[in-house]
Amino acid sequence: MRRKRFLAAAGAALALPALPAAAQSDADPAVSAPSQSLRVLLGPGEATPAAQGFLYEGRPYRGSFSRLPDGSVVNLVDLESYLYSVVPREMAPAWPDAAMEAQAICARTYVLQRSTPRRDYDLRPSEADQVYGGIDAESPAAIAAVDATAGSVLRYRGGFASVAYSSCCGGHTEASSEAWGVAPIAYLMGVSCPWCSGSPNYRWTASIDFAAIEAAFAAQLAPLGELQSLAIASTDPSGRARAFELRAPAGSAFVRGSAFRLGIGARVLRSLLIQKMTQANASAVIEGGGLGHGVGMCQWGARGMALAGRTANDILAFYFPGTQIGHD
Repeated sequence: MRRKRFLAAAGAALALPALPAAAQSDADPAVSAPSQSLRVLLGPGEATPAAQGFLYEGRPYRGSFSRLPDGSVVNLVDLESYLYSVVPREMAPAWPDAAMEAQAICARTYVLQRSTPRRDYDLRPSEADQVYGGIDAESPAAIAAVDATAGSVLRYRGGFASVAYSSCCGGHTEASSEAWGVAPIAYLMGVSCPWCSGSPNYRWTASIDFAAIEAAFAAQLAPLGELQSLAIASTDPSGRARAFELRAPAGSAFVRGSAFRLGIGARVLRSLLIQKMTQANASAVIEGGGLGHGVGMCQWGARGMALAGRTANDILAFYFPGTQIGHD
């Protein structure tokens, strides 16, 4: 997963733009849908009306569309219909119902936190927000999970909770304050997770050439010389690397953990939860655990809890302690 940034609880309704007459129809969810609608920025490309919804780059989407001044296509879609496509892209639709329902509640809450009238759109259809692929991405299991949780959101002290989720925490979720340098949030302080050991990324090994590290951090190393060794400078309470030390002949450069992972590649260094690091032949061999930032709900942990008979409410209460399920 996915790095999910989040906003403070807001509770505002989604802002709806005025659509050009050519883009309006009886199927326009802003007019006919009983639930809220949102604006998804699909990007530049061809869009044409269809019998139900429209086609964007040949793929079917629910709702209607409009264009921004730069020509980008914006999909105006009913919130629940949007979730039909998002949930199976963010979690495997073959997973247990309770895990899918927890994912649906997280995804719905994320949408409502992100709404803002200050932009021409609410969300992007990628990992920058949530992965959304229109009707082709939908699955019966995801539709059932969305319908079973219709209107359910995660709340904290009367507002929307700030949600985040990632693939596998490796045994301990991460505090949002440690991952992103934001103010601490009571229900995102990190919990010990015994549920995600079934993930293929629960434990892994990666070999990273010093040449790749030098290329990624050339500016920092330029005045210091060639990289001689790599060390973890500090760790946070979850055990993740908070900072790395790049040692060279003329001194050391220190790089924040998240910046190091981004520079090396998030699929190369799958997480910052590192159990062991050795060095040989101008490369670092890292033994780590988990995939993603680790904040909030561990998706493989949700699967493990669901297989053990836990409900969606149980899952969300475990990963977001102190929150409650409410209805928008």
